[in-house]
Amino acid sequence: MTTTNPLPTSYLDGNYAPQLEEISAEDLTVEGTLPDDLTGVFVRNSSNPRFAPKGRYHWFDGDGMLHAVQFAAGRATYRNRFIRTRGLEAELEAGAALWGGILDPPDFANPRGPYKDTANTDLVYHAGQLLATWWLGGKPYVIDLPSLETCGIQKYEGKLGKGMCAHPKVDPRTGEMMFIDYAPFPPYLTYGVISAEGQLVHQVPIELPGPRLQHDIAITERFTVLMDLPMYFDPEKLAEGRTVVRFYRDQPSRFGLIPRRGTSTDVRWFETSPGYVYHTVNAWEEGERVVMIGCKIRNPLAKDPSNPTPTQVLPTIGMLQLQPFLYRWTFDLSTGLAKEEQLDDVLAEFPRMDNRALGRRTRFSYHQRVVAAPTLLFDGVIKYDLDRGTSETHQYPTGWYGGETAFCPRANAATEDDGYLCTFVANEATGASELYVIDARSPKAAPIARVQIPQRVPTGYHTWWVSDDDLRAQRPLGAR
Repeated sequence: MTTTNPLPTSYLDGNYAPQLEEISAEDLTVEGTLPDDLTGVFVRNSSNPRFAPKGRYHWFDGDGMLHAVQFAAGRATYRNRFIRTRGLEAELEAGAALWGGILDPPDFANPRGPYKDTANTDLVYHAGQLLATWWLGGKPYVIDLPSLETCGIQKYEGKLGKGMCAHPKVDPRTGEMMFIDYAPFPPYLTYGVISAEGQLVHQVPIELPGPRLQHDIAITERFTVLMDLPMYFDPEKLAEGRTVVRFYRDQPSRFGLIPRRGTSTDVRWFETSPGYVYHTVNAWEEGERVVMIGCKIRNPLAKDPSNPTPTQVLPTIGMLQLQPFLYRWTFDLSTGLAKEEQLDDVLAEFPRMDNRALGRRTRFSYHQRVVAAPTLLFDGVIKYDLDRGTSETHQYPTGWYGGETAFCPRANAATEDDGYLCTFVANEATGASELYVIDARSPKAAPIARVQIPQRVPTGYHTWWVSDDDLRAQRPLGAR
């Protein structure tokens, strides 16, 4: 997309610049009408450095900050708060950054650890608690709603190992939550299950050839889909204490199906072409086949001399190149073979769906359309219809860019897409920020409502919709 508006050149510029002020604002101005059945809290996590970086800055380094809009009785309230991690508290006491970033050599002599657990990546509501998680695998932080205050770390009675990777998955029928964690030393991958009551009931090491950069998983009724992807830290450099990411084109992507309470010996591995997957949409079973939908990047490493010449500007984040497309994988348990299909040629990522159907066959998903620009920007949201093989896009006004949406179901929803899409959008030139409420059934239409946010909302990561029922079901940290 061509625009005359200024675009950020780094992840500290433009709308990536951090927001240091924490505010609360009630009775926000609304253009349009907020639906009566939109009641709950839309929350988004983000990377937001509190102090000037100690070294080179990567977008993944910043402190976690939550931005939220609560809807009740046709009115909207906005809040934003830093996630008060142990790392942030230490830096607040010191008055400066105490850690370098992932672009700097890891400081293994740092008594607080080589990296700061910022809890800045994802959000998931489970067993009466909203959890903030970290992409590098840290302890999940419990967040109170609607205040956004940090309650502390969820340790699962001390049973949780090193931590929990960014994107755990909750089975809406059983209430169980499946998660992974990873490390540069054995066990390289750990898989676990937390019960509907919030107890860690299953945690096992998974055998891998070496350390891998993990990010997401998918679940079905019986299985969890694990990944062994050929972009990871160079083992020789890692042995020297250096973290240099390589993409190994001569190695396949591997996807492992593990029974929900299985062990490493139960995993069935399937091979496909090399690439990297940051985010899955969903997975389900069709007889002896498992189908998974997600976003794949065939050439995930920036400045790789083996990359084909791009036909457009591709966003990069440090050493990472972002050229994601919608894919479908089919894993046949009877033959052991995998099939991989690209479903669209439009760059799109940060996919979301109706979380109430996770692990069962779904038709619709909602993806953020990637702008041809040096930094990651989304100029619209694409609704994909897998049954028809079609898509339709809600495009933001010129110069406005959005973020990940959350699907917010209507009360007594009649169809899978019977609900709303909520997302923050901002004007790159002015910083003006709004929250859009879009009809998920007709995403091309103008927003149903546009909520005026009284301060700039920087570009961020992942979102969650917490319904009124979940708000009422919240339980304190340590309660069961």
